[in-house]
Amino acid sequence: QVQVVESGGGLVQAGGSLRLSCAASGLTVSSYAMGWFRQAPGKEREFVAAISRSGDSTYYADSVKGRFTISRDNAKNTVDLQMSSLKPEDTAVYYCAVRLYAGNYNEKNRFAYWGQGTQVTVSS
Repeated sequence: QVQVVESGGGLVQAGGSLRLSCAASGLTVSSYAMGWFRQAPGKEREFVAAISRSGDSTYYADSVKGRFTISRDNAKNTVDLQMSSLKPEDTAVYYCAVRLYAGNYNEKNRFAYWGQGTQVTVSS
């Protein structure tokens, strides 16, 4: 049984930083590209960042480029999202997921095994 668990969310002031972590079990993370998405109240879930199986390639939404960094540790079966220069508009529930299907990295229907999410709240 595949399980994905996110952690590291919290309340932070604008301009601050947070590091989210995603731990997967029941599969070998190194065999899959992984992604982070977020969903704010009343909005659709949107792409944030993705990383290839090897970690050599990374992809970011324009809104977070230069502020967020996705990384992976295949030995630990984890994927992290370092978030810096946070803005109030980054407030959302952040989800980690496994990319099962080929296609664009920013398409959520290419991903499965979604975690329960972790809340990030950025105060102004």
